[in-house]
Amino acid sequence: MGWKIALVFVVCLVGSIAFGMVGGGDITFEPKDAGQVIFSHESHVGVHFQACTDCHASPFTTRAQHKQVSMAQMAQGLSCGACHNGTWAFSVKENCQICHH
Repeated sequence: MGWKIALVFVVCLVGSIAFGMVGGGDITFEPKDAGQVIFSHESHVGVHFQACTDCHASPFTTRAQHKQVSMAQMAQGLSCGACHNGTWAFSVKENCQICHH
């Protein structure tokens, strides 16, 4: 009987890992002078193994508290530029089409 409980536990654990989704979903930004940007929590957390605390509460808080940040400010290390600086991840100064669609 004990092995059946252990088997159910393992199946649930593996299933939740294999089919689990990262909270937060996609967030769409629509800058005035550039193409739309879709931020993917799944990509950053699920693929690139960032922890939620790497971004929350700093440099990002909540969608309601989010303030617009210019590309110049990002190039100085604000917002996405905190990590996308060319050292930690690709720079916000290059390959615009990676983020802007």
